[in-house]
Amino acid sequence: MTRAPDPASVLRQIRSLQVIVIHPHDQDGDELSAQLHRIGCKVLTYWPNLKVLPPDAGLILLAVRPETLGIEYPWIGQPSTPPVIPVVTYESPITIEAVLQLNAFTTIASPVRPFGLLTAIAVALMQHKARDTREHYIQRLEQKSAKQRVVQQAKQIIMEGRGLSEDDAYSLLRAQSMLKRANIEDIAHNIIEAHKTLGF
Repeated sequence: MTRAPDPASVLRQIRSLQVIVIHPHDQDGDELSAQLHRIGCKVLTYWPNLKVLPPDAGLILLAVRPETLGIEYPWIGQPSTPPVIPVVTYESPITIEAVLQLNAFTTIASPVRPFGLLTAIAVALMQHKARDTREHYIQRLEQKSAKQRVVQQAKQIIMEGRGLSEDDAYSLLRAQSMLKRANIEDIAHNIIEAHKTLGF
């Protein structure tokens, strides 16, 4: 079972959050930075390029404008990338497509208003944590399933090679695991590799 992120911890995180603002240095950008400072965030501003994210980046506010649509940000879509909130000046098919490609959980309309910014940040952080939790859970399930397949394959080899029942084949695997002080999956993997090498 996956555990949902704690909303209280997310709200506490905001006050020490390192926010990367990729936005023109104009009145709207200044207002956005000022609001983030009032919330308690640490703010670093860039425009228009940012090839490498600072190591402590916890959130990115990215102005989606016609002049940014052709810019490549290498860190977008990487597993370690923090949530991205697009700051959208106007709606058009091109800008909507750009927003969708960011896999954003929410957007901020420009010009930026005082109301809604904190909520947008909280939603983005909460959903990002929830997605990470789900992905890690799925990854653990896939790893567990892969290990079970290896053990099952090794049992089948033992059953066919020695004429044992499934329970006896598994007992043999466990005994080898205890004797060699290794994981049963490692013993199973060695049996499979040896079987392949011998060409049976």
